[in-house]
Amino acid sequence: MSNLIKTIDTTDCLEGLESVCDIEGGRISGEIFYDQKIYEQELEKVFARCWLFVGHESQIKKTGDYITTTMGEDEVIVIRQKSGGVKVLLNACPHRGNKVCFSESGSTRGFICNYHGWSFNVEGNLIGQHESGIYEDSNFDKSKWGLKEVAKVSSYKGLIFATFDPESPTLEEYLGPMTWYLDSLFDNQEGGTEFVGGCIRSTYECNWKIAAENFVGDILHAGWTHDSAARAMLGGSVAKVSDFDESYSVNWNGHGYEFALDTVGNVAVLGDTQLNKYLHTIKPSVAERLGDFRSNMIGSVSSCTIFPNFSFLAGQNTVRIWQPRGPNKIELFTWVVVNKSAPQDIKDRWRKGAMMTFSPTGVFEMDDGENWEYCTKTAKGKVTAKQDLFIGLGMDTYLEDTDLPANVYKGQLNEANSRAFYQRWQDLLQSKSWAEVPNRNKGKAEVEK
Repeated sequence: MSNLIKTIDTTDCLEGLESVCDIEGGRISGEIFYDQKIYEQELEKVFARCWLFVGHESQIKKTGDYITTTMGEDEVIVIRQKSGGVKVLLNACPHRGNKVCFSESGSTRGFICNYHGWSFNVEGNLIGQHESGIYEDSNFDKSKWGLKEVAKVSSYKGLIFATFDPESPTLEEYLGPMTWYLDSLFDNQEGGTEFVGGCIRSTYECNWKIAAENFVGDILHAGWTHDSAARAMLGGSVAKVSDFDESYSVNWNGHGYEFALDTVGNVAVLGDTQLNKYLHTIKPSVAERLGDFRSNMIGSVSSCTIFPNFSFLAGQNTVRIWQPRGPNKIELFTWVVVNKSAPQDIKDRWRKGAMMTFSPTGVFEMDDGENWEYCTKTAKGKVTAKQDLFIGLGMDTYLEDTDLPANVYKGQLNEANSRAFYQRWQDLLQSKSWAEVPNRNKGKAEVEK
């Protein structure tokens, strides 16, 4: 018997969200970063319904390989099946709810609950219990009591996503034309990508949206926030984005990618000439595979968030999820992604570069973390929380005449992606089902093949 989750129940939507999120007016309220009622709505209307990143194919290569992570605050096990597919199972025994897996990753033939000895195979089926005879005497049907399985699992270019909601759109529909841009990092070479060096976990006392928004389209902060770190590490400031001749902000369904076409601006921050050389070496093959336009994106000054909480920096090649742990706390999962075909030395250099920049001890990570924490903490004040926060940059920069897919805006120094992110957030919180979520897209949905 299938233990698939068949429905997601939602409570009534909060009233008055227009007062804390006015996209056309270019303002939000700090209240959305600290309010417990809003946070509880996010768990059920955002994290229980959206497609969430749960792992990379390279982390679970063989049958029984698994990693543990969370979807919102729900703990799950991502495990490779005998069929070659992937299941995502609730990490909670259906007897008393105890966790059945306490390690972050490994390989196994099954899981056993510490409490009453219920055991499960890699498919999540219940296969035995301590004192199993007493259950048989109770007319117990084991087939009904396996580990709960999320409604849908799918992957795109090695990235595994899952959703609890059986009514959700397909992953292809959810990502839309953003896949065209994702390929510049995750499919620029034959063989695709892999994660290397394990997962780094850290915590911040900030709201998850602050971090996700930072990556969805806020390059503006880099020249100011990271100036001293860049001078200390590199002997000069970070690139002045306003000097770029051509750069864009693009979004779809709340996902956002801001980027220039400088090829190596992000990787230059790592201060490793061999990585710069590697990107220039592969650039011709990227152009042949993806075209000239995207060959200029591979290590450029850029950042991306796939709504709600999956982000990455191409060039620095750091991938992260901002896991909510309350309205004012997140747990950050960080990995390093590289091309499988890259030489081992290049893979090692990227791993070390990420440690120096975007890790708990990385110079740029600490800059960001302090800002995010204070953006959240100020919202604790009853008066300050009501203060309007400006997100109106680039109101009139939508590009009608472009061949690029998705909603395309001129320039990176632009808050169009932030507005699209918060619009999607608001739309989901005001909708009890996917059928009620408005379509705000006006760009090209088709992806160039």
